[in-house]
Amino acid sequence: MLIYDSAHWLAFLTAAFLLNLSPGPDMAFIMGHTLKSGRTAGIIAMLGIWSGALCHVLLAVLGVSAILAASAAAFQLVKWLGVFYLLWLAIKAIRAGADPQQDLQVSKHSLATIYRHGILVNLLNPKVALFFLAFLPQFIEPTQGPYALQMAVHGFLVIITAAFVEPPLIFMGDQLTKKLKGQQKLNNILNHSLAAIYIMLCLRLALSNTSK
Repeated sequence: MLIYDSAHWLAFLTAAFLLNLSPGPDMAFIMGHTLKSGRTAGIIAMLGIWSGALCHVLLAVLGVSAILAASAAAFQLVKWLGVFYLLWLAIKAIRAGADPQQDLQVSKHSLATIYRHGILVNLLNPKVALFFLAFLPQFIEPTQGPYALQMAVHGFLVIITAAFVEPPLIFMGDQLTKKLKGQQKLNNILNHSLAAIYIMLCLRLALSNTSK
């Protein structure tokens, strides 16, 4: 059925918009790549984050996220995989900053790598899984059809609302990058800044001690 009243959609879309507007690890990842390599890299990073979020929605629908929430061991496993992955990305960014041949332009191969990193950064954050598991059921109405379908629709719409928040920020970051582009010293600063973002996300995830 999925026929909700206007009050339902107003409450849901307002919450989804505010959640996407709030600064967080996903936004830091996207803007880090935008400032380092420009608009295209930022968009690809954004699509990677969205793909990871979509996977989390599907996991919530299938009930896998409930297992993660109930099992401390599963939560810790996913968390530390994410921590070490972010640490590895930080080391790569630092090494890139030390490479005098490194340029702000990115190749198609590099864009594919950014996309993959975006998926994994989002997917290996168990807090995202728990967020969808906690947030989506608040808007499920028993009279509006299958529970799983309602979860999927609302989860997908959370991602859609990001399209009204993140692209404008990417374009603004791209304009800043274009003005400063071509300076090797700046390139080193941007690479080290990206490494700092990864380390910040790594520490934030590492300090997530429980799944509750």
